[in-house]
Amino acid sequence: MITINDITVRLGGNTILDGASASIPPGARAGIVGRNGAGKSTLMKVLIGELEPDAGAISVPRRARLGYIAQSAPDGSATPFDTVLAADVERTQLLEEAETCEDSDRLGDLYDRLLAIDAYTAPARAGRILQGLGFDEEMQAQPLSSFSGGWKMRAALAALLFSAPDILLLDEPSNHLDLEATLWLENFLKSYPATLIIISHERDLLNNVVDTILHLQGGKIALYAGGYDDFERQRAERAAHLAAAAASQDAQRARLQDYVARNSARASTAKQAQSRAKMLAKMQPIAALADDPSLSFDFPNPDELRPPLITLDLAAVGYGETPVLRRLNLRIDPDERVALLGRNGNGKTTLARLLAAQLPPLEGAMNASGKMQVGYFTQYQVEELASGDTPLEHMTRAMTGKTAGAVRAQLGRFGFSGHRATQQVAKLSGGERARLALALITRDAPHLLILDEPTNHLDVDAREALVQALNAYEGAVILISHDRHMVELTADRLVLVDDGTAKDYTGNMSDYIDFVLGRNQPKAEVPEKPAKKSRADQTRSREQAREAKQQVAELEKRIARLQSQIDKIDERLLGGSTGFGAGELTKERAALVSELTDVEGRWLEASERLDEKAA
Repeated sequence: MITINDITVRLGGNTILDGASASIPPGARAGIVGRNGAGKSTLMKVLIGELEPDAGAISVPRRARLGYIAQSAPDGSATPFDTVLAADVERTQLLEEAETCEDSDRLGDLYDRLLAIDAYTAPARAGRILQGLGFDEEMQAQPLSSFSGGWKMRAALAALLFSAPDILLLDEPSNHLDLEATLWLENFLKSYPATLIIISHERDLLNNVVDTILHLQGGKIALYAGGYDDFERQRAERAAHLAAAAASQDAQRARLQDYVARNSARASTAKQAQSRAKMLAKMQPIAALADDPSLSFDFPNPDELRPPLITLDLAAVGYGETPVLRRLNLRIDPDERVALLGRNGNGKTTLARLLAAQLPPLEGAMNASGKMQVGYFTQYQVEELASGDTPLEHMTRAMTGKTAGAVRAQLGRFGFSGHRATQQVAKLSGGERARLALALITRDAPHLLILDEPTNHLDVDAREALVQALNAYEGAVILISHDRHMVELTADRLVLVDDGTAKDYTGNMSDYIDFVLGRNQPKAEVPEKPAKKSRADQTRSREQAREAKQQVAELEKRIARLQSQIDKIDERLLGGSTGFGAGELTKERAALVSELTDVEGRWLEASERLDEKAA
């Protein structure tokens, strides 16, 4: 039993934990959650003995082995494989003693103990863990000094998992992982046989791994049984005001319902529509968000552009003269939501930089709309913010020539109003810096948002607010994220970056998760060899397919506009419009519904033509 008894921790004159208490039974799988700054990492430091509480005490079983990742990443000439094997200290010591031991009785005891701890299967176990976290055989044999900081932290995580401590403590273990490694880690932790305490902002990981939630708020700890959705449900039941959150969630639900309604009948999107319908059924009530300005995300909507925004025709991209990706045939249309899948190192960021025009195509062609504005978010932008400047100073420089009111308005969209706009960046949390970076890249109302791991500094509530903002945004989105909850709720299209190219993935996220975990085969689109056609026929077919796709896109926009008009009339009627005005509104609504029915019929015909041309 781990007992947290009335602990108080003060840092820099601020009380972080204030008489916090909780009990964690042996074998429990506890997730620590709370807003940024609530004290999650502080509690973890107290648990591992790195920080002494100002009052109270923590009791941990005397002989229990605690395992956690040190702040400094491993380095030097040792390989990841050697580093992981060395993490089993007892095995290492026994093998060293066995090499020099001349006492036959002692040697027998050593071999018995080595068998008991599965010492001879250790290399295979170490290799499997490293493989799961993204290290192939070649990488496992390279010196740690040749890796980036993120990969070194992966090696440290692999060593910790291999050591199998009695109490495993993890603080945001997925921060340095891609989606594929995160899925593997989740699967590993599901079967971890000892006590697990984890700080995470990954909703799905918490739902699938933990059985207890420790919620930190106001310096106190509240315990909830179950995973994160169970915690949210219980917290929502306790809350007295959910109106603002319900309105945001209703908008998200309406978007999902609209997508399912419009795409279920279309062969090419039926699976995604089915996936959305399942998500709709599983949506949980969320805690009130709108009253907290630190959760504010409001992307300005762009002017409309004719499709396509970008086309890639047998393009290649890379660095110097060395291509990373080849044979790229992609088209990005306005209002399209694309998630790039694939392990780190496969070229997702390289493809994103090509689409953002930061890298030129080395081969083939890339055509982009001349009026298109792109907003590109990366973690580097968060890290490169001038710490001595304020959000207001950053935005004023970025919006040269704009009025003070316009600058303040853009900051206000992201929660930086009043005194928040004049705080130094050095005093902002990681989540606040991420919001400022997002505010800066969207100042010109971009037609395309490219977001490369936008959630690393955001807690669960902030991630949910970002999901809602992306769903309300009317431009196109390219998303790279290891947060599959965000991918599932925002992406309409999946593109797998693998084997030196990028292709549409025809399954949904559930299919992809099964693929990553080895439960099915890859579903990247492999077109059948077409029958031989003349060059003129091929050109005519491509042109007809392009026209059909453009017609489908335009009809979908028209459907969305008509549905929006109908929804606004419904709001006015529900709001109490009476008399002559109500009658006029009813007539207008009937005309719009009739037009919507006609347009949907034309959309279905155009979709069928498009499927025929794509076949």
